[in-house]
Amino acid sequence: MKTESEAPANGASQREDFAELSRRVRAQGLFHRRGGYYAVKIGITVAALASLAVTVVIVGNTWWNLVVAAGLAFVLVQIGFIGHDAGHRQVLARRRGNDAVGLMLANLLSGFSFNWWLTKHSRHHAHTNLEGKDPDIAAGALVFTPEQTRARGRFGRNFARIQPFMLVPLLFLEALNLHVASARALARRRDRAALVELGLLVIHGGIFFLAPFLVLSPVRALIFVVVSQSLFGFYLGASFLTNHVGMPTVTDGNDLGFLRRQVMTSRNLSGPSIVGFLFGGLDSQIEHHLFPTMPRANLRRARAVVRSFCAERRIPYAEQSPWHAYRDVVRHLRTAGNGRAVVVD
Repeated sequence: MKTESEAPANGASQREDFAELSRRVRAQGLFHRRGGYYAVKIGITVAALASLAVTVVIVGNTWWNLVVAAGLAFVLVQIGFIGHDAGHRQVLARRRGNDAVGLMLANLLSGFSFNWWLTKHSRHHAHTNLEGKDPDIAAGALVFTPEQTRARGRFGRNFARIQPFMLVPLLFLEALNLHVASARALARRRDRAALVELGLLVIHGGIFFLAPFLVLSPVRALIFVVVSQSLFGFYLGASFLTNHVGMPTVTDGNDLGFLRRQVMTSRNLSGPSIVGFLFGGLDSQIEHHLFPTMPRANLRRARAVVRSFCAERRIPYAEQSPWHAYRDVVRHLRTAGNGRAVVVD
């Protein structure tokens, strides 16, 4: 759905609105660093990863290690979430420290290029759901707007019609997509930083793709890698899927302003704190987009402030249960894939 604000504020008042919201959030102390939180979280997550590695060796050459593969996928996504936080400068005060954390968590442990992802993700935050500029709604295996469907050839249009049914299989391939995209991006670079990233990816490959063959039989090792990587991709993709898909898209002609554009194009997920843990804090997507450097542990507290402010300014604030959000995502993909105008309730 292309949207325009029903009563768009002028540029000055838009800036004043965001400044006022920022003041209220700052008054709650929600921009304060949470060094202890991240120290514990990183320590526990890396310890869990090491425990799984030891468990693989102890369990040995049996099919029980597929259970470990599933656990590995879960921990890798949690590591990816922390890498995401480091990319937004949430973990440490200095950029260099956050970059070092990001490289270790993304390249070495998750297996994708931190700087490639950071460049892409920064464009997404700067142009959220803006057609032609947000890389996260660019046409690829999936299409997100009727215009993207109509621009495709016959095969592409036929595939778009069945994309709701292909969504789950494609999610299982998301980790592979990240690995390939990272390798291609680094291959185009010739700087020293790219060599460092590439070296870390090679070490990652040795640990997560070759080491299982030292403990398991070739068939079991291969299945172990496939299971861990496919579940890793599915969980990671499903965690990001509800953030913006099915929310209004905007064009360059929509002068909504930063505050309204970020709120109106993002979706929060309701539910208890466990939802925040499972989604890596991305359940508070609106607050994250408004204040990207805010530590994840503070996002839920910021919700009450932002929700109240949006009600005062009559800005639509979307919050759904995960199940309703996934339902709307699938409905959006079905409608866009059929080339029809997308209507958001």
